[in-house]
Amino acid sequence: MPTKPVVRTAALDKPAVPDDAMWPRVTREVADDLAADAIARDRAGKPPYDEVARLREAGLPALLTPPALLGRGLTDPGASLDPDGHGGRGGHGGADWRTATAVIREIAAADGSIGELIARHYVLSWSSRFFGAHGEDLAAGHEPPALAHGRLLGGATDIPDPEAGPGLTLSPTASGHLLNGSRTFAAGVTVADRLVVGATSTHTGELLIALVNPAHPGVLAGTDNDRLGQRLTGAGSVDFDNVPVGAGDILGATPRDEHAVSAYTALAPLALRLVLSHVALGIAEGALAEARDVSRAARPAPRSAAPDAATYAVRPSGDPYLLLAYGELATAAHTAAAVVERATDALEQGLRTGRDIGMDERAEIAVLVAAAEAVTGRSAVDITTRILELTEAATSFDGGPALDRFWRNARALTAQSSPAHRLRDIGDHYLNGTHPPFTARS
Repeated sequence: MPTKPVVRTAALDKPAVPDDAMWPRVTREVADDLAADAIARDRAGKPPYDEVARLREAGLPALLTPPALLGRGLTDPGASLDPDGHGGRGGHGGADWRTATAVIREIAAADGSIGELIARHYVLSWSSRFFGAHGEDLAAGHEPPALAHGRLLGGATDIPDPEAGPGLTLSPTASGHLLNGSRTFAAGVTVADRLVVGATSTHTGELLIALVNPAHPGVLAGTDNDRLGQRLTGAGSVDFDNVPVGAGDILGATPRDEHAVSAYTALAPLALRLVLSHVALGIAEGALAEARDVSRAARPAPRSAAPDAATYAVRPSGDPYLLLAYGELATAAHTAAAVVERATDALEQGLRTGRDIGMDERAEIAVLVAAAEAVTGRSAVDITTRILELTEAATSFDGGPALDRFWRNARALTAQSSPAHRLRDIGDHYLNGTHPPFTARS
C-alpha cells in the first residue's frame, strides 16, 4: 500500500482557518482507508456508495461550507448535519481552497476516482457563489440549504459540446421551471444527494444553474462503470423528463454573451480545471509512491559487467539506472507540484478578492491554470507509464500491485482536456497579451 506521497511542496503563509490542523489528519485517515482496498474496488467497478459513505463519515463534503451555515451551526463531532440523515464527524467546515486542494490531492493519490468525485463536488458547492446574484456574500444567508448542509453534489455547470446533443433546457412555468433533456456527467450520477446542472433557458437563452433532486421520478440515471479508467467516479448519463425546478433552486445564471460574464463568475471553470489538475498530480504522486515500494522490495540479479554491481546486489534499489529513472520521475513530479501550487495561490487570491476582481487579474489566473493543466497532464501520463517499465509484475491480476490502474486513471482524466488548446492560449497571452477566452466548457 502507498505511503505518504513522495513529492510535496511547502504551503505558503496564509491566514489561519478553523480546524486547519484537523483536515490533514482526517484526510490521511480516509486516504489510507481507500488505499487498503483500492485494487479490489477498481476491479469490481461498482458505484462508489461505500466510498462516499467514508467521505461523509469524515465530514469531507462539508469542507468548504462556512461553519455558520453548516447544519445551523452544529459543531459537535458526530452531529447530524443533513436532514436526509447523512451525518459525519464534521460539522466544522470553514476551510479555504488551499486546504480543499490538499484534500483532493491526498485522496487522489490513494484513489483517483474518489479524488475526482470530491474535487468536482467542491467546485459545484460554490455554484451559488460563482453564479448567484449575491455572489460570495454568504453572510447574507443566501446559500441554499441543500448546499449549506454539505450534501454530496454531482453534475456539471458547463455547456456540453454541441456534438454531444442539444443538452438541457429549462422552460418557465408559473411556479418555476421544467427541466428536460439528456446529459452525460463525469461524476456523481449514481451517488450524489443533489445534482447541479447548467441548462439553457428557453425564454432568455441564458445558461441557468439549477439544483435538482435525483430522487424525482422524472430523473433517470444510467451508470458508466465499464470505462478504461476513473471507474469509480459515479459517471453516467441522466435523462430529465419534465422535472420541476422551483425558483429557489435556480442558483444563478450566465449570460449568452461571454463578454458580459463577470470576471468573478469566469473563475468557475478555472476552479474546476485547477482541482482536476490536483487530481492528476495526486494520481502521479500515488503511482510514484507505490512504485517506489515495489522497487525497494525487489531482488533483481546484479549485472555482472556493471562496476557497482556488488552495491545493488546488496541494496537492490542501488541500481544506477533505476536511480536515474526515479530521479527523473521525482523531478517531474516536483515541477508539476510547483506549477500547480502557484496556480492555486493565484486562484485563492482571486476568490478572496471577490466581485472586485478585474478581467486582467482573471486572465493571469487563467494562464497559470492552463500551465498547471498542461504540465500535470503530461507528467501524470509520463510518470504512470514509466513506472510500469520500472516494476515487475506491475499489472498482474494475482495479488500484484496492479500499478496499471494509475496509468488508466491518468489517461482517462487527462483525456477530458486539450493540452494543445491550453498551450495556445498561454502562447497568445505571452506574445500578444491576449486574454484567454472565457468558456463555460471545462
